[in-house]
Amino acid sequence: MESTVVQSKAPDAKPELKPDEKDASKSISMPEPQVKLGSSPDSLTQVEVHKGPVQPEPNKGEEKKIPPKKNSIQRVLLLCAASLVCIVLAVFCYRWAFVKPPPKYVTATIERGDVENNIVAAGVLQPLSYVDVGAQTSGMLKSLKVARGDKVAKGQLLAEIDPILAASALASAQAGHQDLTAQRRVKQAQLVLAKLEKVRNDKLLKAGVASVDDRDITKSNYDAAVSTVNSLEAQILAATSAVDAAKADLGYTNITSPISGEVVSTTVLEGQTINDKAAAPNILRIANLDTMTVYAQVSEADIVNAKVGQDVYFTILGTPQRRWTGKVRLILPTPELINNVVFYDVLFDVANPDRVLQIQMTAQVFIVLAQAKNVLLIPVAAIGNAMSNSAAMVRVLKANGDVESRAIKIGVKSEIVAEVTEGLQDKEQIILKEIKSKNKPKNALSGQKGP
Repeated sequence: MESTVVQSKAPDAKPELKPDEKDASKSISMPEPQVKLGSSPDSLTQVEVHKGPVQPEPNKGEEKKIPPKKNSIQRVLLLCAASLVCIVLAVFCYRWAFVKPPPKYVTATIERGDVENNIVAAGVLQPLSYVDVGAQTSGMLKSLKVARGDKVAKGQLLAEIDPILAASALASAQAGHQDLTAQRRVKQAQLVLAKLEKVRNDKLLKAGVASVDDRDITKSNYDAAVSTVNSLEAQILAATSAVDAAKADLGYTNITSPISGEVVSTTVLEGQTINDKAAAPNILRIANLDTMTVYAQVSEADIVNAKVGQDVYFTILGTPQRRWTGKVRLILPTPELINNVVFYDVLFDVANPDRVLQIQMTAQVFIVLAQAKNVLLIPVAAIGNAMSNSAAMVRVLKANGDVESRAIKIGVKSEIVAEVTEGLQDKEQIILKEIKSKNKPKNALSGQKGP
């Protein structure tokens, strides 16, 4: 704002005023000091005091127009912005304090698949048939004709025991038999003579020629000869048995295979002495590996559901993707106590043509109680403790976000999923659980105490 300088005039000079200025000049009754302003409106530059009458100033509106004040507009804008921020904060605080956030859910989609209800057990593989081949005679193992892993046929020679002892025993038994046979021939001849004397004395006694004493002596000799021959006959039978036993022992020195199969173990080496009197020594074991038997250990809680003829399958550690199937053949009645838990052996057989299955392998066994294929499946977590072939309540999350409680029927149930027979459709969303917000909504009155 620029300053203006007002100069004074003579008292008699009367300036020519406009009509508006005339009215303004009439209102001035006494002279007032005039102030000369500098470049700043706040700085006082010059003061001139006139004692004479004050001349009216020209109309300022005509000299310069006053611009509008920018500070007022900015102030209004700031007030509007502050009001808007206050409104937003108020809405946010209200929603944080009183408005409950929308719930979040963990859901699962209903899909089709297969489900099984089965008994899970651990099993051990054993051959269906095997024989422990032992020695029936004593002696040194002269030679072992086979080794572990060899395939043998029935009647094939497996091992030889030194036959010297068995041959000597046979020769001794045969000699004893021959001696008794010779003694029998002598006694038989004596028996014939005693018989003739007895007959002759019997005739002489009837004729009155021989005495009774002579007849008694001859009769006694005859009876003794008969007894001697009978005794020798019994001894010869015993000697014959001894000869047969010795022959058998000699034959046992050649050990042959009783069945066709595979040698799975050997316990005696060549040169080792075998004593059949101390214990029954096993030389080797032969097993038929074409068919294997699985001994599945089922707990007492599950054995009540196992039945002969049920379908069963198992896997092994080496090839978990391959399954072997069979049917329950036998449930052994005698339990086994393992770590204070009672287990029963459930047996089933499986073919082994490719020899993948070996003895003592561990099997993961599944005894199938019920199964369903290509059915609607629901996670077990959604139905809680509902049993197979029962009803349950579930919550369905619709496409618009609404939650609907619905009654369904359960079919076959496993440890993970269950069959849905009624109440649900494919691709529907089932609520498993609700995720609770960590920041719980607060009530404005929650801080108050007392009733």
